[in-house]
Amino acid sequence: MTAEGAPMFEALNPQHDWNHQRIALFDQLIALDNHTLGNSYKKIMSRARINALMVNQALDNTPELAINFSEDSLSQELAMAARLISARKALGMNRQVFFIGFGGWDTHDRQLIEHPRLLATLSNALGSFNQAIEELSLAESVTTFTASDFGRTLTSNGDGTDHGWGGHQLVMGGGVNGGQLYGVMPELSLNSNDDFGEGRMIPTTSSEEYGAQLARWFGLSEMEIAQVFPTLSRFDQRNLAFLR
Repeated sequence: MTAEGAPMFEALNPQHDWNHQRIALFDQLIALDNHTLGNSYKKIMSRARINALMVNQALDNTPELAINFSEDSLSQELAMAARLISARKALGMNRQVFFIGFGGWDTHDRQLIEHPRLLATLSNALGSFNQAIEELSLAESVTTFTASDFGRTLTSNGDGTDHGWGGHQLVMGGGVNGGQLYGVMPELSLNSNDDFGEGRMIPTTSSEEYGAQLARWFGLSEMEIAQVFPTLSRFDQRNLAFLR
């Protein structure tokens, strides 16, 4: 899925009049009984084509949102997520999960310039998405959260920072017990008890504890959570309770 919708093979896009003969020929070829490998490829191609058409048709029938998203890639992808949420009934979806990547945080250099810019883009995009979800009257049904595989060190390498251990995450939505900080803030000073070395702060809350709470909100049972997060039992907080 892109910010423009489900990717289509332009040569098979029925919206283009000049594609009709090409589509008819493609349908004839795809109907041939080939060998096992050919038949598997045919099924994949047909499924991708049908799903792309179904998604784009559902998107075409969604009303325009009043909120105007910025032109940056994160905002546009969140705008598409909002549109897909609004099309959930047409798509026959009871639950939806969207993953949106937003890179640039590996600030080994230019941190004083890039980090504020990234935070401003993130804040603006999340604010627009939140307004869109409220416009759809779905605030209680949608939870947005951030996740990262590494943080940053407190020490400088001259023009930036290096890979750290701990980091802060944001959770947003009508089901969030918001306005609070969950977990314990480390002592943000070099050579403290929380500094493993070179300014790498030891996290006080695990990604398993964080993920388990999100999974619980999504409807997983305690048994299922234990299967998804097999190391959760090693940590103290099985329920961070940041979601209702």
